[in-house]
Amino acid sequence: MPRRQLGRPAAFWAVAVLLVLVLAASGVPSPLYRVYAEQFGFGSGLLTVVFAVYALALLVSLLVVGGLSDHVGRRPVLAAALVLEAVSMVLFLAADGVGWLLAARVVQGFATGAMTGAFGAALLDLQRAEKPLGPLVNSAAPGFGLSLGAVGAGMAVEWLPAPTDWVFGTLTALCLAAAGGVLVLLPETSPRTPGALASLRPSVHVPPAQRRAFVVVLPCLVATWALGGLYASLGPSLVSTVYGVQDHLVGSLVVLALNGTGLVGSLGMRGVAPARAMVVGALVFAGGVAGTVTALAVGSLALFFVAAVVSGLGFGSAFLGAMATVTRGVEPGARAGLLAAVFTASYLGFSLPAIAAGIAATHLGLERTAQLYGAGVIALALVAVAGLAVQRRRPAAVPAAG
Repeated sequence: MPRRQLGRPAAFWAVAVLLVLVLAASGVPSPLYRVYAEQFGFGSGLLTVVFAVYALALLVSLLVVGGLSDHVGRRPVLAAALVLEAVSMVLFLAADGVGWLLAARVVQGFATGAMTGAFGAALLDLQRAEKPLGPLVNSAAPGFGLSLGAVGAGMAVEWLPAPTDWVFGTLTALCLAAAGGVLVLLPETSPRTPGALASLRPSVHVPPAQRRAFVVVLPCLVATWALGGLYASLGPSLVSTVYGVQDHLVGSLVVLALNGTGLVGSLGMRGVAPARAMVVGALVFAGGVAGTVTALAVGSLALFFVAAVVSGLGFGSAFLGAMATVTRGVEPGARAGLLAAVFTASYLGFSLPAIAAGIAATHLGLERTAQLYGAGVIALALVAVAGLAVQRRRPAAVPAAG
């Protein structure tokens, strides 16, 4: 009997749900960093190292296997990476020291990097030509997934007797079930093509037709993801250190305030031309970060949350515009490689500045470091706006963003 697979519309949304699941799993450790720091006795410098090894492992994975699914198909890459994700969850379950945490985050980074390009490319493969939702889902999923994972973990810490067992045990089961579902139910959308071994050479490949657009959106990617990295690594610690709020759920809500509203920003700008979405988003984002710097200076937790919401709205709009711009017209056999390049740039912005912030915090203090970090992000966002104003295409030549 032939295997019954999902139709293209159902498969599209199944892939979207799995992408959110994977990103939620990557967001789960954020509110747990403070718990681990208290249990294992390490400070903000080592905390950002634990955070950063995930992003660096993800980058290596993107560079090595980011385009592999263009050659061997989406399903085998996704299924293998989901199993590897489950292994990382088991390592978190077994963690009794910093070494285990580092190992778990490295394995999780490799798994997430392998899936990022493949999931994103599958969404572009499966979207309807008359209603292309791939860029919208690709831009909205990171913020929504990270928020879901962070808030879920924060609630578990506050309300469950053994939060790490519940969280990582559940995610282990979900990832293994998802791997089986990918192999059995998901249709293959990318035929096998030669060059699989050659694609494993570490590289960032942007197809010639998309290179100009990639350069245009690059400052926008780095600015927005750099702020996301600060919130993911040190956001809960800022709430605790600067404002004296020890509640783990409140710390995780900071991540939600930034990343969750990114989904609203993406949805709100989905019918707007990509260049306009990027310009508006980058300006709103810069205003929100300015509010964050002010909130740290005056000691207002309420303003800190409001500023995070505004920054998140700008993030979502700007990232949607960037994603729609850079993926327009990309050939099917180059989709995973292009998205790997986009997320390589994004995660470099996500990780390296956060590492520097963790090191600087040991010398300058967490509050001062966050203020300087915010000023740098604002400057980069304004550079992105200036570059877009000069280089963007004429509005008549640009289709809607979502």
